[in-house]
This record gives sequence, C-alpha cells and structure tokens, in this order.
Amino acid sequence: MESTKSTARQRADEIKDYRCKNLIAVIEQPNDIKNIGTVIRNVNALGVEKTYIVDPRNALPEDWQEMRERKSLSKSSVSAIKWSFVKRFDSTKQCLDHLEQNRFASIVTSPHVKGKENVILHEAEYTDSKLAVWFGNESRGISDEAVERSKYCISIPMFGMIESLNLGTTSGIVLYEITKQRREYQNKYKRANRGPNKSVK
Repeated sequence: MESTKSTARQRADEIKDYRCKNLIAVIEQPNDIKNIGTVIRNVNALGVEKTYIVDPRNALPEDWQEMRERKSLSKSSVSAIKWSFVKRFDSTKQCLDHLEQNRFASIVTSPHVKGKENVILHEAEYTDSKLAVWFGNESRGISDEAVERSKYCISIPMFGMIESLNLGTTSGIVLYEITKQRREYQNKYKRANRGPNKSVK
C-alpha cells in the first residue's frame, strides 16, 4: 500500500511543472454524472488546474472531499476526481462573480453564437494570465448570461453532416488546444527568465 502511495506521489511531483496554472474548466448545469466525470478526467489528464461546476439542482455535494468519495464520480472520472480540485456553485451568476472578483477572464464554447465575437478554436490565443473556459449544458448549450459576460466564444470547426459533439469530446478537444498553448507560453517565459548566464539545475 505504501509503495502505491509513494508511486502516486512521485508521479504527482513529476507532472507538477506541466500543469497549467490559473486555468479553470467550468461546466454549466450538466445533466449527466458520467459527463461530469469525463470532463474531470480530461481536466486532470491535460493539466488544467481546476474544475468549477454550476449545479443549481444540488446534484453534487458542497464539500470537495465528499465529491471525491462519490462512487459515481470516481468511476466515471477513472479516479481523476481524487487528484483534481472541483468546486460547485449554485448559479451561473455566482460562478461568474467569483471568477471576476479573482480577475479571471471567461470564454465560452458553442457551435452557434448569438451576437458575440466568435473565433475558431485553433485561431485564438489562450495565454491570458487567468482564464476560465465554459462548457454548456448537454442539450441547451451555454447560457445567454455566460455568453454576455464572456470575452468571446470559441467553436470547433466541423465538416460532417452532424454539427455537434458531446460534452466529453468537446472538452477534450478544446482543453487540449488551450493547454498546449499555455504550456508553450509558460516554457518560453521560464527560458526568458533564466537568462543566458543562469545555470539550470
């Protein structure tokens, strides 16, 4: 048992520098516990710092430790919930207020946007120092309130007859592009700060 713990701790130490700090994935009013687990799995695997969940139905416990012990979440996230920080909010407004108070910029994901700047996923830059990426409800999509208070909306280009992807797939594609950009930016910043005369230990 001790060796398993030490192996997990060793892995956590190894990946620490690759995590994207000040990057939060927000799931707005998800219906399916399996989808929540899938997004948390993607968040953890891709090195996103936190997951926020807007949960007006109170389907999830308030306490993170209780969430970690919830079997349905542990199973659907393949135990990623045990290694991920997750926070729930009662409403979209409460979550947005919290993010804005902490100087996070929000961007939303949606294939169809009403009256908001829309950019293609790989054509935007995601190096804002504090960034929250919103994913909408499985059937209704992102709310008007979240769209209104976001910087812009990003969409995944699609070329088939079906013009939508499920929540788990969308979050994986979007977060992969964003974390890739942020890691590249973090590495450049670190190299620039080291300077030519500073040794690397």
